[in-house]
Amino acid sequence: MNKYLGRQLDGRYEIRELIGIGGMADVYKGFDLYEQKTVAVKILKEEYLTNEDFKRRFRNESKAISVLSHPNIVKIFDVNFGDTVQYIVMEFVDGITLKEYIQQQNVVIWREAVHFTVQILRALQHAHDTGIVHRDVKPQNVMLLQDGTVKVMDFGIARFARDNGRTISEKAIGSVHYISPEQAKGEITDERTDIYSVGVLLFEMLTGKLPFDGDTPVTIAVKQMQEEAPTPRSINPDIPVGLEEIVIRAMKKDPDLRYQTAAEMLRDLDEFKRNPNTVFEYKYFTEDGKTQYFDTVEDADYRDNKKPVKNKKKMSASMQVLMAVAIACVVIAVIAVVMFFMGLNKSKVEISLYDFVGKTYEEVIKDPQYDNVEIVKLEEEKSDKYEAGIIIEQNPKANTKVKEGSTVKVVVSSGLSSLNLPDVSKKSQNDAKKVLTQLELKVRIVTEESREVDAGYVIRTEPAANEVVKPGQTISVVVSSGPPTSTSVPSLIGLTEAQALQELSRRDLTAQINRVESTETKGTVIGQNPSAGSTVPFGSSVVIQVSDGKVVSSSEPSRPESSKPESSTPESSTPESSSSSESSDNSSAEVVPSPPDNQSLRVRRSRG
Repeated sequence: MNKYLGRQLDGRYEIRELIGIGGMADVYKGFDLYEQKTVAVKILKEEYLTNEDFKRRFRNESKAISVLSHPNIVKIFDVNFGDTVQYIVMEFVDGITLKEYIQQQNVVIWREAVHFTVQILRALQHAHDTGIVHRDVKPQNVMLLQDGTVKVMDFGIARFARDNGRTISEKAIGSVHYISPEQAKGEITDERTDIYSVGVLLFEMLTGKLPFDGDTPVTIAVKQMQEEAPTPRSINPDIPVGLEEIVIRAMKKDPDLRYQTAAEMLRDLDEFKRNPNTVFEYKYFTEDGKTQYFDTVEDADYRDNKKPVKNKKKMSASMQVLMAVAIACVVIAVIAVVMFFMGLNKSKVEISLYDFVGKTYEEVIKDPQYDNVEIVKLEEEKSDKYEAGIIIEQNPKANTKVKEGSTVKVVVSSGLSSLNLPDVSKKSQNDAKKVLTQLELKVRIVTEESREVDAGYVIRTEPAANEVVKPGQTISVVVSSGPPTSTSVPSLIGLTEAQALQELSRRDLTAQINRVESTETKGTVIGQNPSAGSTVPFGSSVVIQVSDGKVVSSSEPSRPESSKPESSTPESSTPESSSSSESSDNSSAEVVPSPPDNQSLRVRRSRG
């Protein structure tokens, strides 16, 4: 059995379920007892606790994620690097990996593939801006939620771009199907290595196949370094040409020929989304019919230095003069056209953009101030702050001056990605479930006994009301099963008689009092039956022994009050026996053992 299941780490994180097994660490579903929320706990495997390289990678992951804050990156809450256990507490993502989704779909429709890729690139751009290169981008490290949101995770071999020099982390590590050629060679990597991996991931989504495969990791790594991948459309002809061009540019062997940043690749994807018929002209056709790809059509001849140059016939002097005149005329015409349009451009009115963020898209496009500006909605995406239809991003930014005819791009919220959990306490189970499901929240019903809340009505929720939650999150709704039918017996020994009666009354229990001679202070409870912690029905009677503060001499044997009156014997004439006789009127008594601190026998009286 797994040693961590059911265990509490540092008295706070309860380990409930194993949800992932990795190379150096296992991931568990846990529960934060302090924050009362579900978390993911990544625990370094025991066999690597003494391996400095694995410990460094594990700590590097926590260091990397801790400086990142992005809706498409899994959040980190806590870390612990003890001698016997090392773990990272992260956001629990209720979904499947992108790899599992690709296996389910075989081929992901291109619109979905682009949607996922855009989110991955945004996460990577945030990481790159922070100085972090992921270096292990693959669909197994991308979680997919039910609403289509993706979360990038596992920064275990991430490298901080600002680190000086080359370290052991520059080894050719990473998932061999997705690593860049320079990473396969063990060379120093930068942001462009993540771009290559995204290209491979997008290739796999669109075709259902990996660009390179082989019998061994070494074989695949060699192909990554030396072979050209097949074009996506040769496998799936339904892929749009422009999207194929984006994939191939991202997967160029030479990092200088790839997209240089995630933002650059995002710009092409945005252009493609606006017009799926877009062709970027990153290719030209060779004489043998093969297709090759470059940054632009104009670069083709320059880059193809292997292409033989054909001998050209020498032009006559007269033809050279005519050609020079023609070129001069063309140049003059071009200059005239450029100057004409520059003049037109100068005559255009400049318009100052106000801040669109927080305003509805409809409100902005209907503003007469922007009648001569084209406001283009790039896409819609979930927002932590704004409701559906509200602009959450604009380009150019607010207070920028643009000319008439310019284009302003905006991103519009498709709805809140987080919300404050409404208070559904005191509502019926069905009403509460309806309210929460309408907010795209999952509901788990938990029952609990309650005297204050009627059966079938909500006591509370976990997380609590007004806490921030996200659509798709599971909410535990605690519903009353009615008042309890039993209670536990409290510990009464050491209390005064009044305190004991009050404690029993609080738990709907009654008391049967037996007064017992004892060295303890008069009125103190010195025994009870049933014992503390016992479960009994409500209304049950608990026998408590209360000290009388009197002590019977150990040399005088105790006897029941119902025996022959003590006055009939010579001994009964003593003051002590006389007092004892007077105090026992209308009382019954039996011989019982004394409390544990006194081994002599005592008379327990039950007073009517």
